[in-house]
Amino acid sequence: MKQATLTLTALVMLVGSVFVVNAQSTANSINVVTTAVPFLRISPDARAGGMGDVGVATIPDANSSFWNQAKYPFAASKSAIAVTYTPWLKGLDLNDVYLASLAGYYKLDDRQAISASLRYFSLGNIQFTDNLGNNLQTYRPREFAFDAGYSLKLADNLGLGIALRYINSNLASGQSASGSTYKTGSAVAGDVSLFHDGTVNSSDGSGLNWGIALSNLGSKISYTNDASEKDFIPANMGLGIAYVKAFDESNKVTFGLDVNKLLVPTPPLVGDSAGLVAYHSKGVVSSWFSSFSDAPGGFKEELKEFQISVGAEYSYNSQFAFRAGYFYENPTKGDRKYFTLGAGLNYNMFGLNFSYLVPSGNGINRNPLSNTLRFSIIFNLDKETAVGTTQE
Repeated sequence: MKQATLTLTALVMLVGSVFVVNAQSTANSINVVTTAVPFLRISPDARAGGMGDVGVATIPDANSSFWNQAKYPFAASKSAIAVTYTPWLKGLDLNDVYLASLAGYYKLDDRQAISASLRYFSLGNIQFTDNLGNNLQTYRPREFAFDAGYSLKLADNLGLGIALRYINSNLASGQSASGSTYKTGSAVAGDVSLFHDGTVNSSDGSGLNWGIALSNLGSKISYTNDASEKDFIPANMGLGIAYVKAFDESNKVTFGLDVNKLLVPTPPLVGDSAGLVAYHSKGVVSSWFSSFSDAPGGFKEELKEFQISVGAEYSYNSQFAFRAGYFYENPTKGDRKYFTLGAGLNYNMFGLNFSYLVPSGNGINRNPLSNTLRFSIIFNLDKETAVGTTQE
């Protein structure tokens, strides 16, 4: 790749987000909520990516663990595996910065399922320099997260899912800067989710699904031995609904809406040193609850921290799918806004999903996935549902 000349401190701040990044205008209106290991917020699923990152309540598939663990018992196939590749910063001609993921599940019976998934984020090669700009050495930062889950039907149309996740972030292990020696950061987190399948009792497969997913509920992460520099991971609350309309045996349309809110404290205003100390000292569990009421701008600012995704999918004969979606984030909280397009193809035991993020923004406002084609490969391991399956 084209080597990026960054100091060690800049690398940790920019890529790992381990310091509080509080971008503000002169009117003090921009206050972005940031976390460490932001790769956990990148959609590792081309199907959802084509629908504006909608996935909490959509029809279950092999990638459901990234959105809502509780969906697995309602999957049509007994087992499936998905592999996804997502290029990152493709617009800068970087070929070794990417997110790769692997996910799969197995239904123990009609009511229970187990699952596992892996996300690996490669940040390419980084050229470290000293304060004078002299080259020191190259380093290959990388991050990954592995989780295992269990899902159970509480009723014919209601499911519960839980997952345990290990997170590893190696951005600059062994390197030194500003008097600190950096180490590999690690954390443990869990997910809890619910899914209601409104199509179960429908004669034609139509119905309204809804889901709730609390994800990345876990410990803080640190890249140094300084306890005051521990940072929050992206704990998140996702609420989703999806309406499935089956016109006949061959034609089906799904409309989905997801609303997400980071369960992370809002950073204090620039210059508020006491607020910064309080921010770092805040407990993990208490931060989940206080994240709904701690914004400096009050309730009005809290509402701006909700992200909205809308998407639609048309499926023909469970073999061809076309998708579109839109993602919105308030300008004062990151300003991510983009349209997406997607398509899917199922043949026998194999499925392919593609998604494309329409280019938007300029300079630092340009989305890292702009003009990027990401794809997923699905392996349906259940021969009985391989032909004509509703799974992606």
